[in-house]
Amino acid sequence: MVLNELGQSIAKALEGIKTANTIDDKVLDACLKDICTALLQADINVKLVMKLRTNVKTRANNADKGAGLDKRKIIEKAVVDELIAMVDSGGDVKTVELKKGQSNVIMFVGLQGCGKTTTASKYGAFHKKKGFKPALVCADTFRAGAFDQLKQNASKTQIPFYGSYTETDPAIIAAQGVEKFKKEKRDLIIVDTSGRHKQEEALFEEMRQVAESVQPTLVIFTMDGSIGQAAFDQAKAFRDSVEVGAVIVTKMDGHAKGGGALSAVAATQAPIAFIGTGEHMDEFERFEAKAFVGRLLGRGDWKGFVNKIQDAVPEEHMQEDMMKDIGKGNFTLRILYEQLANIQKMGPVSQVMSMIPGLSNSTMFDQGNEKESARRIKGFMTIMDSMTNKELDSNNPKLLTEPSRMVRISQGSGRHPGEVTALLTEYQRIRTMIVGSGKHPGMMKNMPRAMGNRSMNPHNMQMNAAQMARMMPPHMLKQMGGASALAGLMKQMEGTK
Repeated sequence: MVLNELGQSIAKALEGIKTANTIDDKVLDACLKDICTALLQADINVKLVMKLRTNVKTRANNADKGAGLDKRKIIEKAVVDELIAMVDSGGDVKTVELKKGQSNVIMFVGLQGCGKTTTASKYGAFHKKKGFKPALVCADTFRAGAFDQLKQNASKTQIPFYGSYTETDPAIIAAQGVEKFKKEKRDLIIVDTSGRHKQEEALFEEMRQVAESVQPTLVIFTMDGSIGQAAFDQAKAFRDSVEVGAVIVTKMDGHAKGGGALSAVAATQAPIAFIGTGEHMDEFERFEAKAFVGRLLGRGDWKGFVNKIQDAVPEEHMQEDMMKDIGKGNFTLRILYEQLANIQKMGPVSQVMSMIPGLSNSTMFDQGNEKESARRIKGFMTIMDSMTNKELDSNNPKLLTEPSRMVRISQGSGRHPGEVTALLTEYQRIRTMIVGSGKHPGMMKNMPRAMGNRSMNPHNMQMNAAQMARMMPPHMLKQMGGASALAGLMKQMEGTK
C-alpha cells in the first residue's frame, strides 16, 4: 500500500521525539513539520493538517504545566489521537446490523469506474465466510459488460447470480432478482446498480427508483480512493440523498491520495465500512480508524489478525496442538511451514504481516512488494518440501546445517544454497524469538507459568500486560513499542473473544 510511506514518515518523526535528550519547542516543531509534510504529500486537506498541528502543540504545552507527566508519551498519544480523528467519521448515521436468516437487501451505488461491481462481489465473498448466504443481482443496464463481469465474479466466488440480457429497466430487474432470492431463503441479497461518468442527477434518480422497488436494508456508496480530497463532495452528495448508508473506499493499494480520500469522507461524517486494498477477492477489509492508524504506524492490528486466522484456519484444535508444542519449546520447521501456509490463506502477505507487531521486519517479506514477498515464501516452502520428516520435526539446529544435508536439500528443491542458508537463518531467528535460546528466554518459555499452568488453548490466555512483558525477549518488546503498546494490544485481544 502506498500509504506505507506516510506511516513510515510519521513513525520516523515520532522516533525523533523518543531519542531527543530534551523536548523543547525546537524538537517539537521539527517533529510536527515532518508529520505535516508527510500528511500534505498524502493529499490530506491542509485545514485538517493545521488542526492536527495546533491540537498537538496545545496538548504538549499543557503537559509542561503538569508535574510528573511524560511529555514524550503525551505528544505521541496526541499525534495518534489526531490521526484517528482525521479518518474516523464519528457520524450519527444509524448503524445497520445484518442478521443471518433474514432478508438483508444491500444496494451498491457509485460513479462508473470506481470498482463498484468488483466491490459488490468482494462484499458477498466477505460475508459468505461469516456464515451468510449471499446472492448477486445485476441491475446495471447502463454499462456494456456489467452483466458478464458480475456473472463471472459470482462464478468465481460460488455465489448465486441473477440478471437479464433483455430487460432494460433496472428497477424491474432488481425487484425480480430480490424476489427470486427471497424465495430461495438467501439472507444477503446484493444489488449492483448502474454507475455514471460523473456525478449527476440521473445517478441519484435511478438510485431512488431502484431503492423504491427493492426497499434496501442498506445503501452502500462505492468511491475511488485515487480521487483524494474530491471525495468530500461525492460523499456529501450521497449522505444528503439517503437516510442510512455506508461508504466503501476502493483502490487503496496503489495511490498516495488514499489518505486524502479517507479524511475527506470522514469529514462529511459518512461512515466508512470497508476499504478495498487490491484487485483480488480477498483484498478487502473492514475499516476501523484506530486499527488502521495502528497498522499505518507499524504497531499492528491484533484484532484484525485474529479475525483473519479464524477465517483462514477454522480447525481450532489444530492450532491448540501447535500452541502446546511451542509451549514445550518445540518450534520446528514443520510448524513454520504450516504457519506460512496459513498466512497465504489469509490474503496479501504484506497486509497480514502489517497486523503482527515485531514481525513485519522479517527477511521473508518485502514491504511494499507483494509479488516479491509471495515469491520468497513460496521459495522457502519449496525448500522445506525437499526435507525429510526427521529434518522437519527436528529441534536440533546443528542437524540442519550439516553440509551434505544442505547440498541435498538445495539440489532437491532446485534452489540456490544461499536460499537454504537464508531459510535456516530466518527459522533460527523466529525460533529464538518464540521459544528462546541459551541466553534469552523466548516469548513462549514462561507461558504456562504466567498462566498458572492453564490450558494452552489460545482462547484461555488470560494474563495482564505486565505478565506478558516479563516473558517476552527485551528486543521483541522494544520492536512492539514497549509495555504500553503491548497493553493496548492486550485490550484488542480481549475485544476479539
